[in-house]
Amino acid sequence: MNFILRWLSCAIAVGIAVWLVPGIYIVGGTSAWLPITLCALFMALINVSIKPILQILSLPISVLTLGIFAIIINALMLELAGWLSVSVFGEGIQLASFGAAFLGSIIVSIVSAIVNSIFGVQ
Repeated sequence: MNFILRWLSCAIAVGIAVWLVPGIYIVGGTSAWLPITLCALFMALINVSIKPILQILSLPISVLTLGIFAIIINALMLELAGWLSVSVFGEGIQLASFGAAFLGSIIVSIVSAIVNSIFGVQ
């Protein structure tokens, strides 16, 4: 149940990022909810599996940059989730530049933290 709530909060956050950031585009599908949901599924899976390993490996750089490098890792995970969703299902999100991924990752982090606190997910 916890994973489903995280997936839902991630889908809401990705939807808001697609709506706000001009460099994030929806690829495939006739409606917007399926590509966003598929990308959020990959983001939730990446956040559970790959992201903790990358955070541990990049801990010295994150300490030196006072945590700003964590935003870069989030941007890379957003790009990876978008690429995986498009390449596996043919639907998802596409990022025009790293700047769009950077801004999108900030929005996704803030919105998912708010939605997770509303749902009570830790």
